[in-house]
Amino acid sequence: MQKAQVPHAPAGGRWLQLLLGLIVMMAISSPQYVWTLFTKSFTEATGGSLPAVQVTFSLMVVLQTWLSPGQGWLIDRFGPRLLIALGATLSGLGWVLASAVSSIYALYATYGLFCGIGTGFVYIGVAGLMVRWFPERRGFAVGVVAAGYGFGALLTTFPIDTMIKASGFRPALLTYGIILGAIGLVAALFLRAPSIIEVRSPTELKSGVRPADMLRSPVFWLMFAMMTMMSTGGLMVVSNFANFARDFGVADAVVLGSAALPLALSIDRLANGLTRPFFGWVSDHIGRENTMALAFTLEAAAIATLLLARHDPVIFVFMSGVVFFGWGEIFSLFPATLTDTFGERYATTNYGFLYMSQGIGSVLGGPLAAALKGAAGGWVPVFAIVIGLDLVTAFLALFVLKSMRAKRLQAIDVTAEAIGLT
Repeated sequence: MQKAQVPHAPAGGRWLQLLLGLIVMMAISSPQYVWTLFTKSFTEATGGSLPAVQVTFSLMVVLQTWLSPGQGWLIDRFGPRLLIALGATLSGLGWVLASAVSSIYALYATYGLFCGIGTGFVYIGVAGLMVRWFPERRGFAVGVVAAGYGFGALLTTFPIDTMIKASGFRPALLTYGIILGAIGLVAALFLRAPSIIEVRSPTELKSGVRPADMLRSPVFWLMFAMMTMMSTGGLMVVSNFANFARDFGVADAVVLGSAALPLALSIDRLANGLTRPFFGWVSDHIGRENTMALAFTLEAAAIATLLLARHDPVIFVFMSGVVFFGWGEIFSLFPATLTDTFGERYATTNYGFLYMSQGIGSVLGGPLAAALKGAAGGWVPVFAIVIGLDLVTAFLALFVLKSMRAKRLQAIDVTAEAIGLT
């Protein structure tokens, strides 16, 4: 079947959009990734217990992920620019308002509510925009902006920590809330959706599956189950990583002149960011499912190695980086695969439904790991389950998802040819 060739947008136009999307994502990353710097201060300021304060973080993540279908619909309906700008503003405003809180409920209503809704608009909006701007490089483009969500906090962690120690948490929240909100707002105001003339996917005739129709497709629910398993398994490790290190007796060991735990966390953050554009780029060349199988198997092997050599601080540090390198790419591979399968027209809304799986993983991962550890008296069952989830998801990608997607796309090709659209 002969595909129509349509010129892409001028390189500068869409690469500028990618840069702007990266900046906005970096601007809204700090509420999640530097949260831990504020927990002690919030506990003292609100008079709440640490578990009560931590509810704020859970509320933010749940709102960010579970509201995403509705936020995606609004973006698809009214356009990305104003709603992503609104999201960046709400994220910054959440910090500004949280700088004045004195009760636990005020903390929920500011940091939890505003930052959760704001980061959700930005994350789902920017990811949905990039899969449309880069139809032939979807994995790489989504990976770049997803990496920005992790890397952004690398620029703010130390300055914020320094300001908290020098001036207190309230000036830090107020100052960086204004700075990050303003940066995100300005960058978002220059974002826009591509026109059909600028960027047209070779599979455009297949594009445009409505969310209601997608939700009736077994392919979607297979991807949802796979992303839920990977999110849950990954967050079982992420949420308890410091506990692993302490229980294995390696947290305070010296590796390359640094304590093992902070060194491992620094390497893990870099690996978790770099993996997203890297495996996205790989998937653009060797296929989504092949890359999923490769990355998920890599994580399983790394966790097994970590478990077997868990008392060796050097292996612990470096294999933890490999673990994160094999996990973080889910945030580039799944949105790219979803858009390849169900098209561009409703890409943002459709990804909003898939992104809810990350919310399920965030709710299940930490508590499930803690419950297993408490019941078994050790972390070995937790590691075993994560390895199992990795291998099952890799198998499903290579031997089930790949064939199901191929049959679906082949059927669409046949239908298009039969009615004379090719």
